[in-house]
Amino acid sequence: MAVLGKIRSKGVILICVLGLALFAFIAEEFFRSCDSVSNERRAQVGEVLGDKVNVQDFQKLVDEYTNVIRMTQGRDNLTDEELNQVKDVVWNTFVQNEIINNEAEKLGLKVTDKELQNVLNAGTHPMLLQTPFVNRQTGRFDANMLKQFLAEYKQAQGTRAQMADQYRNLYDFWTFVEKSLRQQLLAQKYQTLFSGCLLSNPVSAKMAYNDENQESDIQLAAFAYSSINDNKVKITESELKAKYEELKPRFRQYDETRSIKYVDYQVVPSQADRKALDKTVNEYMKALRDTADPSGVIRKSGSVIAYLGIPQTKAAFPSDIAARLDSIAVGATTSPVENKSDNTLNVIKLISKTELPDSVQFRAIQVGGATADETVKRADSIYTALQAGADFEAVAKKYGQTGEKVWITSAQYQNAPSMDNDTRNYIHTLNTLGVNETKNIKLAQGNIILQVTDRRAMTSKYVAAVIKKPIEFSKDTYSAAYNNFSRFVSENQTLEAMQKNASKYGYTVRERADVRNSEHYVAGVSDTREAMKWLFGAKENEVSPLYECGDNDHLLVIVLTKINKEGYRQLDDESVKSYVRSEVVRDKKAEMLMAQAKGVKSVSAAKGKGAKVSTVNQVTFAAPVFVQTTGMSEPALSGAVAATAKGKFCAQPIKGNGGVYLFQVTGKKTRPVKFNEKEYEQRQRQTVLPYAGNFMQELYFKSRVKDNLYLFFYSNSNKI
Repeated sequence: MAVLGKIRSKGVILICVLGLALFAFIAEEFFRSCDSVSNERRAQVGEVLGDKVNVQDFQKLVDEYTNVIRMTQGRDNLTDEELNQVKDVVWNTFVQNEIINNEAEKLGLKVTDKELQNVLNAGTHPMLLQTPFVNRQTGRFDANMLKQFLAEYKQAQGTRAQMADQYRNLYDFWTFVEKSLRQQLLAQKYQTLFSGCLLSNPVSAKMAYNDENQESDIQLAAFAYSSINDNKVKITESELKAKYEELKPRFRQYDETRSIKYVDYQVVPSQADRKALDKTVNEYMKALRDTADPSGVIRKSGSVIAYLGIPQTKAAFPSDIAARLDSIAVGATTSPVENKSDNTLNVIKLISKTELPDSVQFRAIQVGGATADETVKRADSIYTALQAGADFEAVAKKYGQTGEKVWITSAQYQNAPSMDNDTRNYIHTLNTLGVNETKNIKLAQGNIILQVTDRRAMTSKYVAAVIKKPIEFSKDTYSAAYNNFSRFVSENQTLEAMQKNASKYGYTVRERADVRNSEHYVAGVSDTREAMKWLFGAKENEVSPLYECGDNDHLLVIVLTKINKEGYRQLDDESVKSYVRSEVVRDKKAEMLMAQAKGVKSVSAAKGKGAKVSTVNQVTFAAPVFVQTTGMSEPALSGAVAATAKGKFCAQPIKGNGGVYLFQVTGKKTRPVKFNEKEYEQRQRQTVLPYAGNFMQELYFKSRVKDNLYLFFYSNSNKI
């Protein structure tokens, strides 16, 4: 009881202590929750129809699509720009598929296995023609080839790892094709159903015929808005607000954007940098001129063009190099020449120029043995037998090879990044052997017997050593530029200060409205992922850190001037207010000109009031008339002319896009075009079909799509 009494006597203190402890516990859990929500958001690339898209799941789709590109194009690596494009394609495809699947489920639409099989059996779908299962004789997809592969795939699971990997890659490719094909077929079903709701009828067909073929000739009197100076038009704030409410649907914004002002400085080589590079390239030029083997000089120079030492067509060289090859004497070395288009200094040594085939057909037998001597003896034996008239394919089959004829073109080897001596020897032999000639070539890994069976498309080929050196800035130049830009940023931490002092530092403040998070770059500068992340997390009027970006040659600072929220842009938005003001000015001018034209009953009277008079022929309701005087198309004028009888003067002035108009109809006729009811019904249907194509945009807006991809742009990596 004594203890209880003590507790009661300290009641107020204990309540405070317990309250603080409880608050600390709740606060801790709250911050944990906030961290959890923040981490969860950072792990989401977006949201569709209320479902969040996890970055790991999205990455799997990106990897899947990337592997398809690598397989179909035979490429191991994609550039950062290409990977960004892959990401965009994958996201847009994913969103569309999710939306279509949602709509199709409501309608009970689906693609059955039988429907898919029918498409496979037909074998003409464009997507199927991009697979390896195309019959060369028919040019169609062969479903039996696919079945055979799927059967072999199951058997290959227990074979060697490399063989299993090859089958697995092809199986994954087919799985992607089949999934994509189902999605395409489902989307086509939905669109076909939707477009089937757009109908025509005989009445609308007849109206369309009349609208197209009933022509009117008119005398037109035009009072152009440009005839009134804008300074003479007085506008009140209430008029702007009223017009804004009238036009408000035009200002709806479906996603949040940012408006910015920024300074972007690109570092360029100094005169000292250029002078040093000139000296270096001249030294390499002399070394290249004096050497018999240019490979070492080219490698040491750091040229962006490798020296292969084989005859190459002009297509293997950059366009500026290719354009000069025929003007250089064999054995000559050019002086350094600047190419401004790619910002490089260039030196060329032309070693040889020959006429060689662009395409060579050949067959080969690879020869190996337990020892080098055994390999040589076996190769000599095969070569002797072939020279004596032995059948090439029969000999090849004896050594477990087909010996079949294959074609090789210059494009298949002349753009290689490097080439060893064995490959160079191999290519040289293919290029120089005559038809039906055979040669025994000794290589590091054994021998190969080559026989050329055909040569086609003789063309000029060049062996050329090229030094192509980018004109780059030095570390000192970049350091000086960075220090200057850094000082500018640190001393000007407001937009007002930046705008006031930018010119003193040699910079220009630029602006950009409505930057979207779906864009890859800020201000068109590459490698600005971190700047994008900052931009969509910053507050209005906040100044960014200094960003080093581009190809390590740009310095960037940003000021977030406005966050444009999803919904309706307000009248205080500069672009909205400017548009509304122009509309009010036009309305005011129309009122003034209509008052000026009041009581006018003829074209001549209108001319006396200051109108410009002209003759306009072949006016139809279906096509807006273009008025030369005002330089505008005028749909309202076309409608009024169609409703006015021949010989009549218009009942009232017509307010148009470029002015106010009065007119008199001087003639009416119908073009000698026969009315075909069915044809016009079909044409009417075709006219409205494009509107059906807009269904995806409408569904997109209703699907509450959120795009956070800007957080996961590729940046010097193959992963997002």
